[in-house]
Amino acid sequence: MDAHQYCQERAAASGSSFYYSFVFLPQDTRRAITAFYALCRELDDVVDECHERQVAEAKLDWWREEIARFAAGSPQHPATRALSDTVQGRHVPAALLLEIVDGMAMDLDHTRYPDFKSLNLYCYRVAGVVGEVAAAIFGGPRSDDDRDIRRYAHELGLAFQLTNIIRDVGEDARRGRIYLPQDELARFGVAAVDLLNARDTPAFQALMQFQYERAIAHYDNALAALPAHARRAQRPGLVMAAIYRTLLDEIRHADFPVLHARVSLTPLRKLWLASKTWLFP
Repeated sequence: MDAHQYCQERAAASGSSFYYSFVFLPQDTRRAITAFYALCRELDDVVDECHERQVAEAKLDWWREEIARFAAGSPQHPATRALSDTVQGRHVPAALLLEIVDGMAMDLDHTRYPDFKSLNLYCYRVAGVVGEVAAAIFGGPRSDDDRDIRRYAHELGLAFQLTNIIRDVGEDARRGRIYLPQDELARFGVAAVDLLNARDTPAFQALMQFQYERAIAHYDNALAALPAHARRAQRPGLVMAAIYRTLLDEIRHADFPVLHARVSLTPLRKLWLASKTWLFP
């Protein structure tokens, strides 16, 4: 199978909201971001699908070697081959890709985070760096030197990851993972066992409102940091922001049912939000 076709099928099969931010892009840019997204999915699946730690560690080590091959111009995996086959993709710094691998590796060692500072490092690696790479692909080489765009990308990546954490509280707890900072659980009077046993209490609702407000603040910070001249080039990120922020609002309006259900938007609604944002960034 052609490497680009592999990445296209990988992205489409994921059902992720990110797919809707790619559909309006020019072919070269779409190929680059689709390859990068497929690579991120491959890395994410290592930890999610490997139930034995040694197997996951071995796979992540292989990916570190593969990133070195990518940097040398001789990648083997379809995702890295497709990324290397695009002008924007082949300039992605290997150091940033390794940061993403290190973020995935954190899931092998951490099922709890004592405070937001420690969680923030995880979010930076698995989402902020992803945002930086994506912004560079969308905006071209100039974005690598644009501090405001990098800040926008990091803030938006953090907002996305915080939205994921809110959405997946119940699902993560059933896997034995709690991403909500432990000191914040204590502050609001929510015990870890409450999450593990899906106890939806007034204290839990107050905790989730606090998480919601912080995520919204990062969306606002991201949009405030994005220079006006860069808005058109960064439309894919703005599409994602529209979809994810709408999802976050849906979760809040439903009184945070995340311990028992996974809230999602329909494909038609995602496409409508994508079209509206693309036309009026």
